[in-house]
Amino acid sequence: MEITADILPGLLQSDNAVKLAGVDVDGQLRGKLVSKKKFLSIATEGFGFCSVIFGWDMHDMTYIRELKVSNKENGYGDIIAVPDLSSFRRIPWENNMPFFLVSFHDPVTKEPISACPRGLLRTQLKKLGTRNFGAMAGAEYEFYQFKTPHVASVNAHSTAAYLQQNSPQSLPSMTEGMFGYSLTRTVHNSDYFYDIFNTCAAFKCNIEGWHTESGPGVYEAALEFGEAQQMADRAGLFKYVVKSVATKHGITPCFMAKPRQGLPGNSGHMHVSLVDDKGKNLFYREAADPNPPFPDVEHLSDMGRHFLAGILDGLPDVMPLVAPTINSYKRLVENFWAPVTVSWGLEHRAASIRLIAPPQSKPGATRFEIRVPGADANPYYVLAAVLALGWRGVEKRLEFPCPPLARGEDVGGDGDMGVRLAKTLREANDRFTRTGSIAREVFGDDFVDHYGGTRDHEIRLWDEAVTDWEMKRYIETV
Repeated sequence: MEITADILPGLLQSDNAVKLAGVDVDGQLRGKLVSKKKFLSIATEGFGFCSVIFGWDMHDMTYIRELKVSNKENGYGDIIAVPDLSSFRRIPWENNMPFFLVSFHDPVTKEPISACPRGLLRTQLKKLGTRNFGAMAGAEYEFYQFKTPHVASVNAHSTAAYLQQNSPQSLPSMTEGMFGYSLTRTVHNSDYFYDIFNTCAAFKCNIEGWHTESGPGVYEAALEFGEAQQMADRAGLFKYVVKSVATKHGITPCFMAKPRQGLPGNSGHMHVSLVDDKGKNLFYREAADPNPPFPDVEHLSDMGRHFLAGILDGLPDVMPLVAPTINSYKRLVENFWAPVTVSWGLEHRAASIRLIAPPQSKPGATRFEIRVPGADANPYYVLAAVLALGWRGVEKRLEFPCPPLARGEDVGGDGDMGVRLAKTLREANDRFTRTGSIAREVFGDDFVDHYGGTRDHEIRLWDEAVTDWEMKRYIETV
């Protein structure tokens, strides 16, 4: 059912309040509870929301270098939060409280502010819409889970309080051992396992596949495939569900890219395809190409080839969007099933871009799996980056910058196996923000300057940090 302003009073007839939330640059939901009367008065025009959510980091520390969207000079003034009525759902664990996502707009121009993740993705989708094309997407998330420890000093179960006094490495895993795709391991926490699955369905971010992954207390969820904007919403809300439900079960989920040294990291793979206005897959080539540039792409359309070339060409320039934290680059290392080069291949899981196409898959399922992002990445930015780069490849009719990985070939460094992706956030951000970067070409200077500034903030805090590793290594030896 399409939600319009005129049916809202009836839809919310038995409610007295509404919860609203938008998404910040780190993918966190920032929101508030408002009365039903207030909501009905601002449902179409929007309401003022403090811009500081784009002027501080994930721990509410204002950026060391103030940025254009929100700063002392402009008084951290209000931006306009406009509810997306199509995002309506009810929060099952909060007595079916009505919930809407919002997007953030400039109070003067009424345009989406440059940093708004939902707005950035919508801008890329509008480019496709001018050709009556749409984008479909799917997301997969792996995440570790820890038992929430009891903290005697506050007489409560609190991970945050525990970590004030103990090493993160001492957090007990929900389960121990490497049990990927285990049918018995989930029995250990079956109430939690099924609670997540069922609550996601009730909150309209349905899970298609749900299983244990290889690692202590690691699960993986494949979310229901769908239209790209809705997919990004569901991906962001999935974390909200998991964190909310886990609290009831005494569990702390962790979506860091690399929580444990020596163990696999948490991936956040994205699947992407383009469709026409009738839903036909535009990446599939109906008649196999008798003379393809590579056998891997004999069933991939010309549009699909250019789209793939665009991603490969621009991937090094958008790394902060798909690997946004200091920790992201601890996952992107050799020999841990994570891609480290610009690479691709048909059904090749060692590559940055896995092509899924006939003869291994159905024609309508032809798509690209982007395997670089971790579970820590903002899904709106990831999808915006993939669509922006891919569409640039279509418009410029780009050709493949590298051949596909051969069967059995792994990726390990520079040279014949492809350009090495950034090894640190600093390296990635320097390339992202440089003059003439592909990121500036597809997203514009305002967004790149803002987001690049937020990553500079992360880098500065990391530079100043003293880690447990340093203390253990040097406290008695230097």
